[in-house]
Formats: sequence, structure tokens, C-alpha cells
Amino acid sequence: MLKKLFQSKILKFLFGGGLSAIVNLVLIFLLIEKLGFNTPFLRNIANLVSIEISLVFSFFVYRIWVWTGGVWTFKEVILRQLPLYHVSAGTAVITRIFFLFPILDWLGVNYAANTVVGVLLSASINYFISDRFVFKKSTKKNLIREGSKSSEIYYPESLAPALSKNAGRTDVKSGRRDRREKYQRVACSEVKTLSIVIPAYNEEGCIVPTVEGISKLLEEKQIDYEILVVNDNSRDRTEELLQRLCSDNPRVRYKNNYYPNGFGFAVRCGLENFTGDAVAIVMADSSDSPEDIVLYYQELQQGYDCIFGSRFIRGGKVIDYPQHKLIVNRLANLFIQVLFGLNLNDTTNAFKIYRKEVIEGISPLVSHHFNLTVEMPLKAIVRGYSYKKIPITWRNRATGVSKLKLKEMGSRYLFIVLYIWLEKHLSRGDYHRSNTSLVNSKIKSNA
Repeated sequence: MLKKLFQSKILKFLFGGGLSAIVNLVLIFLLIEKLGFNTPFLRNIANLVSIEISLVFSFFVYRIWVWTGGVWTFKEVILRQLPLYHVSAGTAVITRIFFLFPILDWLGVNYAANTVVGVLLSASINYFISDRFVFKKSTKKNLIREGSKSSEIYYPESLAPALSKNAGRTDVKSGRRDRREKYQRVACSEVKTLSIVIPAYNEEGCIVPTVEGISKLLEEKQIDYEILVVNDNSRDRTEELLQRLCSDNPRVRYKNNYYPNGFGFAVRCGLENFTGDAVAIVMADSSDSPEDIVLYYQELQQGYDCIFGSRFIRGGKVIDYPQHKLIVNRLANLFIQVLFGLNLNDTTNAFKIYRKEVIEGISPLVSHHFNLTVEMPLKAIVRGYSYKKIPITWRNRATGVSKLKLKEMGSRYLFIVLYIWLEKHLSRGDYHRSNTSLVNSKIKSNA
């Protein structure tokens, strides 16, 4: 078991980083305490020397132990990889000090959590850049130079199924299929009925046009649907308007949230009561385009388990996005993208669609508030469900007030992200779809 643990590339990377930190501390001690670098100027020199030596030390640890293979030439290692590795490490440190620390401090995250997240982010950025640019590129080039038809691409193990571009190709060197083939899409059946879950709290100004716009387009496209609006104990005329909508359209129904108030609770109430083959989470303020719902539905028919929209890829569009929220959004998504090694840059957007099997597979959900928007897609990805990202359009609400309060949500988002990161790395695949399906089949056979 211990041997298998140390064969993990990520754990090797973390262990190498720990060794580098120890080397750095020992060098500083020797230079200052033993060699007399006691003046302020000499102390700075000692720090620079120790950092550089420990950085070079960690580079060769990673080069020999983590990212193995390739050609050991002076031009390749000294003139290309080592300078790139300095850029990688420097980017990680700068991001932590000048971006992450101030943001977490502004969000009210305590110093201890701030430090832990800073270290994790630095390590993640360093790993991500090293994996994608410092070592991977030369390894691929060297394999081609040596005449091999395979190109070994490294990904964090549990995310390889979702990220590999060579899914299903044969690895000539080992004769084995890519890891993704083990997790072929099982939810390839046709989606017949589409459920729309809309959480609504004090949305009297926009709930009627939102529901009517969605239902009109789905009927035009001849898509069988239901719209389930969860009234989150609104104090305005929202429930009265929902009663009218339900009487006019039998495919529309509403349910009062039986949990405490909160966006996450309202969505969870809806997810426990929808009846379709797939469910899309849609905001009540008409910020999500009905045309994108149709596109989600059509893409889901291709056999994917989830479709994730992104407002920030080619073809995506945002209209009237508040500038301060946009900045925080991009930084938060970058943090998640680097930490998990994702090829998805809009994880925090609630507007996504999931097959019914996925909702069952990511349950139980634990988020009470808007952090549910992060919990659902990250759990789906980490647990091995297939997904496709497509460009979508988002526009700011025309009426009402946004319920998302950034300062209140910072620590909650961070909690969910770290919770799923720990599941990914420490659960040993207990919640992965391949293992849970096996357990469920055994339970049924023994019943």
C-alpha cells in the first residue's frame, strides 16, 4: 500500500516540494548562522542563494523522479526546461502573494486558511505549468524523435478520463488502452423528458417572463418538458404568480422550499422532486438564454452525462456583467481550474444540465447556498461522469436584486472546493462511478 502511494505522481510532486523547502531552510541556517551572513545585505544574499539552490534542487528531483524520460541534453535541460521551471515557480509565488492573499483577506478568510490555500494554490500552479509546458512538451518531442508513435501525456490521475485528447487510442508502447476507455459513457440513452429547475426568491418582477419564455421555445422545438419552480419562501407576490402560471400551463408546477432559506437548499429541493430524464438548473431572472437550454438538450442526446456552458470561451457572451463581480469570477474560476487541472473555465456558473443518473451519483449534496453551483459540476467531474463544454450567453437581470453576496460566499466556496479536492486525492476512488456501480450491482445481486 505504501509503495502504491508513492507511485502517485502528485504525491511525488508534493514530497519533492517538501524536500526543497527543507533544503532551503538548511541553507539559510548554514549561511547565516555558520558562515556569518549577518548583515541585512548579506541576509538578502543568503535568501537569494538558498532559494535558487533549492529551486534547482527541486527541478532535478521532479525531472528524475516525477516527470521521467526524455533526452538529457544541455540544450534541452539547461537552456529550455530549467528557465521555464523558474517562470513556473515565480508565477506561482506572484499569484499567491499579489492576487490570492489580498482577495481571501478581503473576503474575510482567516490567516491560517489563507496560508493553507496559498500553499495549495502555489503548488497547483507550479504542477499545472510544469506538467503542461516545462516537461510534457519535451517528453512528447523526444518520444517522436525516438520513433515511438505514442505520446505520453500526464494528467492528475482521477481526471484523465475527462481531459485526455487521445481517448480510446492504443498506447503502442504498453499495448493498453487510454484510461478513459475504462469509463465509457453509460448514460447514452435518449433524453425524452427535460426538467427545468428554477429557484426563486422574491422574483415577482421576472419569474413570469422567464417561465413563459422557456416554455414557449421548448414547445416550438417539440421538446417534452416540465418546469419546476421552487419558491424559496418569497415575501412578495412570487407564489401568487406561480399559481397563475401553473393554472395556465399543466407542464409548469411549483413547490415551496421545505428546507431553510438559501439558494442551495432551494435547488436541492428541486433536484429531489423533478421527474424528467435530465435536469437543467436555470436562474429565475432571465439571465440564462432559452436557446441555450435547447442546445443543452440537443448536445445531451449525443451521450454525454453533463453539458457545461461557459460564458468565457469562443462564442460565449456576457452582457452587462458588473465589473467587480467579473474580476472575482475570473480569479475564482482560475483558482478552481488550476487546482483541479480542468479544461473548464466557468465552473461557478449555475446554468448547467445533468442526466438523472448524475444527480443520483453526486448525492448527497451538502451546500446550503450559491456554493452548490461549484459542488455539482466538480463532483460530477471528479466522480468520472463525461461532460462537454459549449459557449453560452448570459445577461444581467433587468429587474430585482441579485441574491449573491460575494463577501458572504468566499469561505463557503473555498470550503466546497477543498472538500472535493480532498475527495479527489484521498478517497481512493470510493465515490467514482466505476466503483459505486460495482458496489450497487453487488448489493442488488445479494438482495
